[in-house]
Amino acid sequence: MLAKLFITLVHSTPGLQKALWKWWYERLAHKGQIEDWSFMNYGFNPINGSPRRELKSEDESNRVFIQLYDYTASQIPLEGKKVLEVGSGRGGGASFVARYHHPTSMIGLDYSTEAVKLSAELHSEVDNLSFVQGDAEALPFDDNSFDAVINVESSHCYGNAPQFIKEVARILKPGGHFSWVDIRGSNTVEETENAFRIRELNAIHDAVITPGVIEALDEIHDRKTAMIDAHVPAWIRPAFRDFAGVKDSKIYNAFKEGATVYMAKAFQKLG
Repeated sequence: MLAKLFITLVHSTPGLQKALWKWWYERLAHKGQIEDWSFMNYGFNPINGSPRRELKSEDESNRVFIQLYDYTASQIPLEGKKVLEVGSGRGGGASFVARYHHPTSMIGLDYSTEAVKLSAELHSEVDNLSFVQGDAEALPFDDNSFDAVINVESSHCYGNAPQFIKEVARILKPGGHFSWVDIRGSNTVEETENAFRIRELNAIHDAVITPGVIEALDEIHDRKTAMIDAHVPAWIRPAFRDFAGVKDSKIYNAFKEGATVYMAKAFQKLG
């Protein structure tokens, strides 16, 4: 019942959609410091023989989730840059980027106050990393203030994704970079493409990475299922399984059948 209500609401009006996603992420943040749960993306496995990044032993258990961040971050220059992640969730991805891609500073912004608090606790040992609360559609930063922005599997939650893209263009410095990955229904791909066609942003990367995401979902299925069974009350597990994309969930089947695609794009702001 809850799963059906959840799916109905996320496809309703933009304002209600945005409010519901905030409620949902606040509830997830309240789950606290569950072991090995600092990532909330579907994951990615490199395809076509692409090399796998060497990880520290403490990061290896989160490899498939990290690989999605690494793919996103690797499309644009980040070393020595001032970087913002919009939609940082529980902070695992921002922590990875801060530690492996060596920006001067890394800020994770999230709509959920609880998620920001939790992220600051979970990743307090990372010196060049901080977290702030904010709205993706009204970013609390000055014009031309970041060298790079990343956005990983978050924009489908926003009430007005085109406004978010305009905000990214506003806060990027001339010559700055933006890397984005997310899910979209196959019937909304053209709408998504149009949202990115603004004069400030020049496209430098464009790909569909659904096969690599499906491989990751297959690999991580057992772990996700075990975590949901161990930490989530039975009455809400169907919604969490859909949210997590486990095998035979609605989102997993949509990927397999082509009704949903996983898109990747990168841009440079014109000077």
